[in-house]
Amino acid sequence: MRSENLFTVLAQNFDVFAGPLVALAYPLYASIKAIETRSRTDDQQWLTYWVLYSMITLFELTFAKVLEWFPIWPYAKLIATCWLVLPNFNGASYVYQHFVRPFYMKPEITKMWYVPRKKDIFSKPDDILSAAEKYIEENGTEAFERLIRRADGESRARRSNYAIFDDDYRQADGEARARGSNYMIFDDDYRY
Repeated sequence: MRSENLFTVLAQNFDVFAGPLVALAYPLYASIKAIETRSRTDDQQWLTYWVLYSMITLFELTFAKVLEWFPIWPYAKLIATCWLVLPNFNGASYVYQHFVRPFYMKPEITKMWYVPRKKDIFSKPDDILSAAEKYIEENGTEAFERLIRRADGESRARRSNYAIFDDDYRQADGEARARGSNYMIFDDDYRY
């Protein structure tokens, strides 16, 4: 009798037990695994899944009172989540390829969401990385290494005009003051 009650409770609350495993635990594991691979398809699958999961969660939070009237909602959500998550279906990739990508690739949509970039390409770290990658593609790695060495040499020359770096800043500071120097003296912690 007792095992029948347990089975009944499990059957009635299947969505409560299976939902977090299907919607969170497995996608978390698969996302970490996707980060460690070089494949873009699994990255696309899991990034799209998390975007869709966020949209489903926002939908649920917004319409919680209305969804209470539909007792089938938790099961429909579980089935939809399984379709999005399971590798046999790759539903998240399907949704991206057939709905999200065509929507955002329309010229009128991209013009609507277009935000002009700042003229300074070094305003964000991503811009620096993309500029470096573009330079390497166009000129090769050897030219990029020469550019870095030249910039490093110029940077050192500029710094030597303004500051003296020394491990024992007190001794160097005293010597610089004795010479009437305008240089700033820094130690390893950049104290002066």
